[in-house]
This record gives sequence, C-alpha cells and structure tokens, in this order.
Amino acid sequence: MLLYIQSKLLVGEISLRRKILSTLLISSFFVLTACSKASQEEALRVGFPEPVTKEGVTILNLWQGTWIVAIGVALLVLGLLFSAIILYRRRSENEVPKQTRYNIPLEILYTIVPLVIVLGLFYFTARDQGPLIKLTGQQQHTVNVVGFRWSWTFNYKEAGVYDIGTPANPPMLYLPVDEKVKFELTSPDVIHSFWIPAFLMKMDVVPGRLNGFELTPTKTGEFAGKCAELCGVDHSRMLFNVKVVTRDEFNQHIEKLRALGQVGELSTGRVVTKANTDCLGNPDLPGCKEG
Repeated sequence: MLLYIQSKLLVGEISLRRKILSTLLISSFFVLTACSKASQEEALRVGFPEPVTKEGVTILNLWQGTWIVAIGVALLVLGLLFSAIILYRRRSENEVPKQTRYNIPLEILYTIVPLVIVLGLFYFTARDQGPLIKLTGQQQHTVNVVGFRWSWTFNYKEAGVYDIGTPANPPMLYLPVDEKVKFELTSPDVIHSFWIPAFLMKMDVVPGRLNGFELTPTKTGEFAGKCAELCGVDHSRMLFNVKVVTRDEFNQHIEKLRALGQVGELSTGRVVTKANTDCLGNPDLPGCKEG
C-alpha cells in the first residue's frame, strides 16, 4: 500500500513538473513572438541599420542574401561533419577504417560547389553595384564633400554656399528629403572615407581623384557620419552630422549660410587663418575666407 502511494506521488510530481515545463515553454514562445516588429526587423537586418535612402534597400537586400548563402553553407558543412562523425565512427577497438587515397567525383564536387557559390555572389554584387555607383546626371542638387585633416567642408554647388567644421565643432550637412543628391568627393591632403552608416553607403575620398555617387534620402531625421579611413592623429574626431529635412527647411539653411557670408566654394576644404585662430570657428570673419 505504501509503495502504491509513493508511486502515485511520484507520478503526480512528474506530471506537475511537465505542466510547469510546458507552461514555461509556451510562455517563452509568446514572449519571443510578442517582440516588437521593430526588434524583429532589426534582427533580420543582421547588424545593418534601417536604410533611409532609396538605394539603401538594394544594399540591404544584397547583405541579407549573402547571409542566407553563408548560413546555408554552414548548415551543409556542419551536416556533413556530424554525419561523418556518426556514420563512420569506430565501432570496435580493433577496427581500422578503410584507407582511400583519392575520390575523383568527391574532389570535383567540392571544387565546383565553392566555385558556383563565389561566382553567384560575384554576379549579384556586380548586378547591384553597377546601378549604385552609376552617375546618372539626374540629381536635383550637388554637394562637393571635401575631406581634410581633420574635418569636412560641404560646398552646396548650385546655391554657391558652403559649410565647414572642425574636430571640436563637427559640421552639419543638410539634404532635402525625396530629392536625388550627387556627392562629389575631393581631398587636399590624404585619403579619407565619407561614410553615413544609415545611408548604407561609403566611398573613399582620394587626393587628386574625383569620386562621386548619387542617392535619394527617403526619411527625415538626423544621422551621424564619420571618416572610415585611418587618416592621422585626429581621425577619430573627424565626424559630421546629416540632417534630412523638407525643401523649405533646406532653403532656409542655405539662406542662413549666405547671411553668414559663407558664399563661394572652398576647394581645399580649409579656411586661411592668417594667424587668427578665431577663423577656425568663424570662417565668415573678414580675412578668414580662402583666397
């Protein structure tokens, strides 16, 4: 009788544990599925920020596709690895595996498969890269970005005004939303790299070479930018910000720069201080503009 009661209690305890475990699993499932849509989308971007340009969507799709291929290759390799471990494991101490010197079909297979994967990635990269770096000439305005040690100048070419920064006072680049802009990248000193992470686009700024690309911002807001090429002592402070605004706000900013006297274009990206250190923070002062 005592044994029967103990067995009943044991069965009841096991049943209770199973119920608790089932409840925890179901709760975990609902917690995971209840994650915000933003969190799910962030996970699917695999480390990339949400694209805020028309061209960024193409770049994100290429990135995600590359990860799908990488995960597929990883699963295939791990599957073959564990299959070999299980199927061809030693079953007795005296067993010696069959010795083979080569396997022509297998060698052809593991030569062709990686080649197909690499060529496939190359094809899709070339297919997307072509339109991304093509200069159509259909931009609605052009910004000459001058990277210099260690800050940035933004020449708004159609408006004939400029803005300039210092490591202590990073400049702000204004762009109108839903309008294609062309960036012309120049440098008077060393190689820099113009990078706005949220735009999913980066290009080197090379002395003696005019690089350029076009994009269309599709979302208003303020975004961080930086130099992505080690360029010297203050490389880490070579920062700037980008503000995507409506056309009216953009026009107001252009007029503000004009009112400050920041008209013309700084081809070297520097202001002439003429021993006046105030010029670094106030390029509109008399005698500070580039000659």
